[in-house]
Amino acid sequence: MKHGKKYTEAAKLVDRSVAYEPAEAISLVKKTATAKFDETIEVHIRTGCDGRHADQQIRGAVVLPNGTGKTVRVLVIAKGDKLAEAQAAGADFVGGEELVPKIQNEGWLEFDVVVATPDMMGVVGRLGKVLGPKGLMPNPKAGTVTMDVTKAINDIKAGKIEYRLDKSNIVHVPVGKASFTEEQLTQNFDALMEAISKAKPSALKGQYLRSITLTSTMGPGVKVSTAKY
Repeated sequence: MKHGKKYTEAAKLVDRSVAYEPAEAISLVKKTATAKFDETIEVHIRTGCDGRHADQQIRGAVVLPNGTGKTVRVLVIAKGDKLAEAQAAGADFVGGEELVPKIQNEGWLEFDVVVATPDMMGVVGRLGKVLGPKGLMPNPKAGTVTMDVTKAINDIKAGKIEYRLDKSNIVHVPVGKASFTEEQLTQNFDALMEAISKAKPSALKGQYLRSITLTSTMGPGVKVSTAKY
């Protein structure tokens, strides 16, 4: 893959053989985010888990103290007075069973997170084939299947993010934007790492966190030391 001039210049600032302390890594990632738009800063955590085993799965959610810098569109699937509650709490879209054909047949996906009340999971289940592959299925572990729709919406709007293992047992999570201060990014990173550390499956034998890499949308990856985790 041929990289542009900006990437090549940025990559010179990063020593690939070094695993940096978190603060230093964040500083480097900010320096190497030179695109004309506000790049997203992401963390990629390679774990020693084997996600094929149910007892080695990692899935959950954490509220980042400084948010993600991104406006999140929330869809709430509910019925009765929960619809009005969701609207009052600031949901972008609310609805019930009538949303199934709209999502299934018309391909409507103008939302980033789906919250559903438990009594609507039978309805939501019919959307599994569409929402599942896009990582949009509501899940109790992530706090998106709940009767407390107000709290769910407030948390998401405040910067709550979900984390889960992908097929290669890596967790990919955004922790902010390049325009954030180093302090804001550090606080977000620390909150995420604390949640990931606590999520360590008890069934796991051997090393839990194999590598941590910080990167901006267009910049090079910066390795972070796993020593303190």
